[in-house]
This record gives sequence, C-alpha cells and structure tokens, in this order.
Amino acid sequence: MAKPRSTRPQQIIGWREHISLPQFGIFDLPAKVDTGARTSALHAVDQKLFDRDGAPWVEFMIPLKNRRTTRRICAPVLEERDIKNTGGVPERRLVVRTTLVISKRHWLIDVSLANREKMEFDVILGRSAIRRHRMLVDPRRSYLAGPPNAVMTAPERDLTPEQMPIHDLHTGEEE
Repeated sequence: MAKPRSTRPQQIIGWREHISLPQFGIFDLPAKVDTGARTSALHAVDQKLFDRDGAPWVEFMIPLKNRRTTRRICAPVLEERDIKNTGGVPERRLVVRTTLVISKRHWLIDVSLANREKMEFDVILGRSAIRRHRMLVDPRRSYLAGPPNAVMTAPERDLTPEQMPIHDLHTGEEE
C-alpha cells in the first residue's frame, strides 16, 4: 500500500537562502541551494580525526566569510566517502550530521566538510538536504523563505545531532 501524501503545502525557496546550523553556532548565513549537488557541503578547515569512546570524531574550524569569529567544532563522523567537487573530480570527504534551520522549520541534514575558500558561499545545500521536506526551488529568485527562526527548545539546543528529534513546526509532528 502506498504511503499517503502529505497535506502540508509545498514551500517555495530561492536558489539562495539564509540558514542556520545552530549546533555549530552558525546563524543567519547565506547558502546556495544547489539541486545539482547531492550532498550538502560546509566550508571547514584544519580537520583532525580523533577517537572518542571507540567512535571516529572530527575537530574542525569554520572560518566564515565576513564574520569576525572562527568556530572550532567537534562532531561525530557519520561516514567518509568520495564526493565530486565543483570540477567533477571525486575527493574523499568526511560527512557529519547537524540541524538545518530554514524559515520556521528545522531537521537533520548530512553535510560534507570541504575547503570552500575560493567559493562564493560557505554552505551548499544539496538536494538530499531538502528532499522529503516539501520544498520547491525557484532558480530565478532568492531569499524567499525569510529568516531562519525555527523555535528550538532548550533541551533540543543541548542535544548532539544523533539525539536531535526532527520536528515540522507547521504540524508539530516528528518527521
């Protein structure tokens, strides 16, 4: 039996949107929505792998353009895989999981860590980040979603990405 279709209306977003990655301390950052890219990418440098309780973790720095602070982050490694760069050449990247906030909604996404120093945007949102969230991309327009201001409770802000529940703020249901 087929799964019933969601009654939630589709949200139209632009090819550029303001997002937040609150678990990484990143708020209101311009991101490129790239449906040609499968995996999202975050500008991260000085990556160091380490072991925590028998699991691989990575420590990295997020040097954001036009921001005074550089953030040092530790996160569990979800996987390491080959991802094609902008030139189409596969490169080995670490992938971590974090919360994406766009408009009034938030959910978990997988994001690869890459040196995007020469790119215009520090973050690329690939199609897997927006799939199953009823979003349509209008490639002619930008910043349609409004500011990223999903309401996250105090316990959610303190959770690791693995513990984070995924809520749809339109319905109040977990996805």
